[in-house]
Amino acid sequence: MLGRNKKNEKSPATHGSVATSTAATDNGEQQAVTENSKKTTPPKGRPTPSRKQQQAARKQPLVPDDRKAAKEAQRQQAREHRLREQEALRTGEERYLPLRDRGPQRRFIRDYVDARWNVGDFVIIALLIFFLASLFLGQYQLETTIIMWGLILLWAFDTWLVWRKIKARLVEKFGDVEPGSAMYTMNRVLMIRRMRLPKPQVARGQYPK
Repeated sequence: MLGRNKKNEKSPATHGSVATSTAATDNGEQQAVTENSKKTTPPKGRPTPSRKQQQAARKQPLVPDDRKAAKEAQRQQAREHRLREQEALRTGEERYLPLRDRGPQRRFIRDYVDARWNVGDFVIIALLIFFLASLFLGQYQLETTIIMWGLILLWAFDTWLVWRKIKARLVEKFGDVEPGSAMYTMNRVLMIRRMRLPKPQVARGQYPK
């Protein structure tokens, strides 16, 4: 009996010390986790901007201070762009040409059309002459109308013929044909030589290689 009482008396103290040490361990782990969480910052998902970038962002206003000056600068830039484009249409400089005229295939089409004699070089003038003649010479209106339709058919055949040749050369030289090349050729063939834009850069008979 006495032995069991002594053991029972010691056991509460032992359990208390174990509980105390366990609680201390838990508290220590919680403190360590808290300290680590304070030291660690969550990822932002993007790089931190440099000091130079931050300063530039602070200096750049959201709205220009002088809107009138900003609009004037935009108009000046647009004016300069138009002047460069007009000059490129005259000289054929690739850099400032309109998008529809840029590229080696477009230049090849222009040079090939400009190097040959086309029905389109004369068809517009001829159609205008016969149209005026039909107005003043009523008795010959049927004949002039037939001649006008004949010129239109001749122009269509000549356009088809030159496009067939250009298409074969494009495939041979570049491997494929860009979309819109047929319409680009037709518009070039129909226009009078001196009125074409960009201006012809080759002489008659000077076909591209």
